[in-house]
Amino acid sequence: MHYAYIIRSKITGEFYKGISENPVSRLREHNEGKTFSTKNKVPYELYYVHICVDRNEARQWEKFFKSGIGREVIKDLGAMAEWYTR
Repeated sequence: MHYAYIIRSKITGEFYKGISENPVSRLREHNEGKTFSTKNKVPYELYYVHICVDRNEARQWEKFFKSGIGREVIKDLGAMAEWYTR
């Protein structure tokens, strides 16, 4: 199994999108500063995980989340989560 994941910086609110076979372990690596592109904005929280059958599908979802429409979907996910937790 592979996963497309989105994490959000608790400091800046910015999102990072990636793929992994273990998103929880990958989140730990981000928070430990082991990833160059995210180490200046730790800590991160897991924002969304999409389960995929293989690496190719996960890569397609990662590209989608990085696109203009994908960024809009991410905003909608946040709005839904905010509404749901009220």
